[in-house]
Amino acid sequence: MCFSATASFSAATALLLVGGVAVPYVRKPSELPFALIPLLFGVQQLLEGLIWLSFSERAAALTGLPTHYLVQTYSIFSQVLWPAYVPIAVGLLEETPWRRKVLFIISVAGVVVSIFLFKAMLQNPVTAELQGGHIVYEFGHVHVVAATLVYVLGTCVGPLFSSHTYIRWFGLAAFGSAALAYGVYATWFISVWCLFAGLMSCLIAWHFYQRR
Repeated sequence: MCFSATASFSAATALLLVGGVAVPYVRKPSELPFALIPLLFGVQQLLEGLIWLSFSERAAALTGLPTHYLVQTYSIFSQVLWPAYVPIAVGLLEETPWRRKVLFIISVAGVVVSIFLFKAMLQNPVTAELQGGHIVYEFGHVHVVAATLVYVLGTCVGPLFSSHTYIRWFGLAAFGSAALAYGVYATWFISVWCLFAGLMSCLIAWHFYQRR
């Protein structure tokens, strides 16, 4: 989370608890990847909390983890994982043939952009610094606009094709939070949107919980 280590660790705790609610209500293996999303967001927020601590020499000595490695691990979640993982997880839940076909196409596009972003990370590692009381992540690569559009396609548009109401709401919430984060916190977009998206993943837990 872009505000403080305490806020990040608090968000991580909440998301891990939410994920703990969702997973026990999984009925079949194909539902598990989608149910794990809040837990994965919780791990991501935990990593950002550690990044905050790494900026302090005293706290960094306690964790023993260099900022560079924490930033790269966090970026694996924020940049590489989600554009492929979300549409695949949504597609595994889908039973309507035409919706599954659309989600398959979106998943392929998500995998392609994930590979591209991972390769870009290897060539130009992500850097992070404190700026204005927030964490700014710098990810220098070409084709920024194209990669961003495909990223949004996978993480936000993909869930909109689901036949499940709360999954479509998750897609709408992810898209709306992306617009809000960019409009208000453009400089710290990656950090802020990951927080918003993480909180929106509570809808995933509700999707499973309400079926009981």
